[in-house]
Amino acid sequence: MQTFTTWAGAPHGERAAVAAIGNFDGVHLGHRAVIEAARAEAERHGVPLGVLTFEPHPREYFTPDAAPFRLMNAEARANRLAKLGIDHLYVLPFDAKLAGLTPEAFAREVLHEGLGLSHVMVGRDFCFGKGRTGNVADLKRFGDDLGFRVTSVDLLANDGVEVSSTAIRGALTDGRPGDAARMLGHWHRIEGEVLHGDARGRALGYPTANMSTHGLHRPRFGVYAVKVDVLSGPHAGSYDAAASIGVRPMFGENVPNCETYLFDFEGDLYGTHLSVALVEFLRDELRFDSLNALVDQMDRDCARAREILAQEPPIPWRP
Repeated sequence: MQTFTTWAGAPHGERAAVAAIGNFDGVHLGHRAVIEAARAEAERHGVPLGVLTFEPHPREYFTPDAAPFRLMNAEARANRLAKLGIDHLYVLPFDAKLAGLTPEAFAREVLHEGLGLSHVMVGRDFCFGKGRTGNVADLKRFGDDLGFRVTSVDLLANDGVEVSSTAIRGALTDGRPGDAARMLGHWHRIEGEVLHGDARGRALGYPTANMSTHGLHRPRFGVYAVKVDVLSGPHAGSYDAAASIGVRPMFGENVPNCETYLFDFEGDLYGTHLSVALVEFLRDELRFDSLNALVDQMDRDCARAREILAQEPPIPWRP
């Protein structure tokens, strides 16, 4: 997958792609429908398949003090899109210049002159341009004038519930990662670098890999059975694990993070990148009367997580 981080002009040999456009937060099944429509069109014409998205998320740009809402950071989104076989990923910097483009200027300067797209796929509720004043009908009109085609794709529903990032966030807030997965089309994952912590877990016999959740929507705080992919370093591979997401009330901490204990693992993970998939919620965060009580509960948590993960949880979606 080739990544472009500017719209100043794609190389001549990389133009004429069919691209799905959107924020793609979570890369859920609704997003997949738009991408698969773009894939079919790209294959029909023998041109590259692209995804055009923005960083930071426009909502972060306009409301920087809002509560964290993203389902994925940029790294996790790129990893998920790479698994879908995208040829080109256009990650455009969402800044004052881009935010100030009129809908017509966005179509002309970014899609046509900059990236040279031949066809764009969007959801039927797609809005674009300064103040989100452009809609799908406008984009089709600009495309007709500039020489690229536009197709809109209907939104998806799952058991009568519209598949959306909002609905997925609600499921995660409630501690229902399985319901979130049925809308995502994959386990919800927290991805990032393993950071140095205070080594309390190691002292308790449960060394954990600590990861920041900064900027991400916060799932229900507590302990989860998880699947872990170590994405880099000498220990790269897949592992069963238990993870605690929250503020560690036992120790008076108040900065949320994700601490993951990999089963039957020995090694140094500092500086490597992990992808932690939430499979099942086990319990809420608790404050214990003693460290021994905490360790006893961790023993029970890990035993329960092993049982759940040993059953090979069914995958209720397309691979």
